[in-house]
Amino acid sequence: MSGPGDQLAGLLEGEFAGCCADLYELPAVRWLLDGQLHPGGQELTLRAAQLAGIRTGARVLDVASGSGATAVLLAGELGAEIVGVELGERAVKRARAAAVEAGLEGAVSFARADARSVPLADASVDAVLCECSLCLFEDKPVAVREMARVLRPGGRIVIADVTVKPDALPAQLRTAAARVACVADALALEGYERLLCDAGLELCQRECHRDAAATMADRVDARLRAARIMRLAAVEAFGSQLDAAIELAGLAKRAIAEGLVGYALIVARRPG
Repeated sequence: MSGPGDQLAGLLEGEFAGCCADLYELPAVRWLLDGQLHPGGQELTLRAAQLAGIRTGARVLDVASGSGATAVLLAGELGAEIVGVELGERAVKRARAAAVEAGLEGAVSFARADARSVPLADASVDAVLCECSLCLFEDKPVAVREMARVLRPGGRIVIADVTVKPDALPAQLRTAAARVACVADALALEGYERLLCDAGLELCQRECHRDAAATMADRVDARLRAARIMRLAAVEAFGSQLDAAIELAGLAKRAIAEGLVGYALIVARRPG
């Protein structure tokens, strides 16, 4: 059986196949990200909820819900009913435990499922959130059509994700390792908007938050360098790939500074 170091090394060497969902649940990766799995953290999650019109009693689909942080936050702060869909088995277990710990198991539920086949009825939710995950999906058009299918007329989808200028990215940011870092398969802002329009949705609003991406990249880079200098336990999980991870973080920082990589909230509405 492979350990965390083997899994990380395999991914950085290109063996992506289906294990990215559980990668983010590894202790070393959670330490590296400092518990914040997307730029802007809770602040941008609440901003996305505001843009989606989420309020008390709203039924919300959280696509790629991870370990349940967004679902628990929105149920606790806004009084919404949240249904999380997540591919990673370990993440779903953590999410269910988090809901119980917060006393929100009646307001929050999680299903282990692929975003390409959401186990909800047509027009059954008031809003959909997908944070920093669509960039990782292998079949983005199908996933967006599923989000549109379950959305009620008048409901809103908010995609919060990494944006790139694909033709200008350096080759190192188009590798399998950069894919895990949410860069290689990310789209231009217009690419996400095209997916939403092709799914029959109406674009409402866009917000660019490049500063949030820069802050997160700075934090990851600093933690990787500290781990190498101080020989922290996290180094063992990254194994021989630590230097490659540091190089990748530096490239990402420069790409953000040059405007080649950013982060955006994109809002679309189902007509009706």
